[in-house]
Amino acid sequence: MNSYKKFIPCIYLRSEKAVAGFQDDTVVSEDPAALAGFYGDNNADELIVFDLSSDDDGHEAALDKIKNICARAQVPVTGAGNVKRMEDVKKLLYAGCTRAALNYSKEGNVELTREVSLKFGRDKIVACIAKASEIEANEEILSEYVGEVILIKEKTIKQAIDVAKVPLVVTLPEVSLDKIMELLSCTSVVGVTGPAINANAKQLNDIKDLCAGNGIGVKTFEPAIKWRELTTNESGLVPVVVQDYKSREVLMVAYMNEEAYLHTLKSGRMTYYSRSRRQQWVKGETSGHFQYVKELTADCDKDTILAKVSQVGAACHTGNYSCFFNEIMKKEYDNSNPLMVFEEVLGVIKDRKVHPKEGSYTNYLFDKGIDKILKKLGEEATEIVIAAKNPNANEIKYEIADFLYHMMVLMVEKGVTWEEITEELDKR
Repeated sequence: MNSYKKFIPCIYLRSEKAVAGFQDDTVVSEDPAALAGFYGDNNADELIVFDLSSDDDGHEAALDKIKNICARAQVPVTGAGNVKRMEDVKKLLYAGCTRAALNYSKEGNVELTREVSLKFGRDKIVACIAKASEIEANEEILSEYVGEVILIKEKTIKQAIDVAKVPLVVTLPEVSLDKIMELLSCTSVVGVTGPAINANAKQLNDIKDLCAGNGIGVKTFEPAIKWRELTTNESGLVPVVVQDYKSREVLMVAYMNEEAYLHTLKSGRMTYYSRSRRQQWVKGETSGHFQYVKELTADCDKDTILAKVSQVGAACHTGNYSCFFNEIMKKEYDNSNPLMVFEEVLGVIKDRKVHPKEGSYTNYLFDKGIDKILKKLGEEATEIVIAAKNPNANEIKYEIADFLYHMMVLMVEKGVTWEEITEELDKR
């Protein structure tokens, strides 16, 4: 069981859009992945995605959306809905979900529990249950094969708490903070989810602070280095170098005083002290170009902070993504970044698929289809094997480059990104 209580927004997917709930088709976002990013940036602990599609085509489209959601969320995602067999669980986990949920209201899913739990691990399987009586009736199988139970009906919460021997995540409609804290104080309740959490996503840090103040363990930004341990300049400030957490591009330099430092830690949004205005300012408060904290690190002297952030929009007031664009001098040098080269080549291949070019070999492969692409990929793999027997390393270098190009054509054909590949490698 987690040492902290979790706040878990839900995304209800219908017709590839995020809607308000199981029975409410009001569209809350045309871009569910962006909504997932918003929840993650506002320090949600996890996400639950419910696929509400009604047919196989809709389910496959929903899986594509879930894959995008998992890539954007930056927090663990539980996939739920339309799980009827082992293959459905596998598809959710392969899409990037941390766990898959079995709906116990659907015939056969109780019997499926043992099979998928033994295959993928108990920590990968949760159960969605509507009634406390279903928990009691399936107590043995839940205790042995399920990591958590998501209780999707509010009316049965009290009874469920009384009988549950498996950690509970409870679904809440609009509800008071006092009620949330009362529920999270129960040992068996490990998290809260549903419309009440969705509606208060921007205030999650404040709600967590309130919970922490009432002795409820929640996940917050706790600094390993206190402000008093940092070395300030003569004005009582510490400079902050701000960097994009993925591309590592330096975005800007600003300053923090103690108030800005503490507010950054509490809110999860980069907050600075303006020397010209002599006041604290939250980056993006007026422009909407917030910087969400991913990591703060002090240098060896503890007199400078490096902040890795998720940048919304542009960091610079001029509209440039980075403030560093005024070139002073530049020598000729090789600044190629392997990851950037892969992204750029993949981008060109993607563009060829969308905007075909006459005489393009890439378009020839796309036109011939998947079998031709696979044939060429197999041929290039064989060429690598042959080249590896040659003592000259140049030959294998050329063959690997050819193989990678054809592999990227396959990636575009199948809708796979480098980010997904590197994330999968990182997991291993």
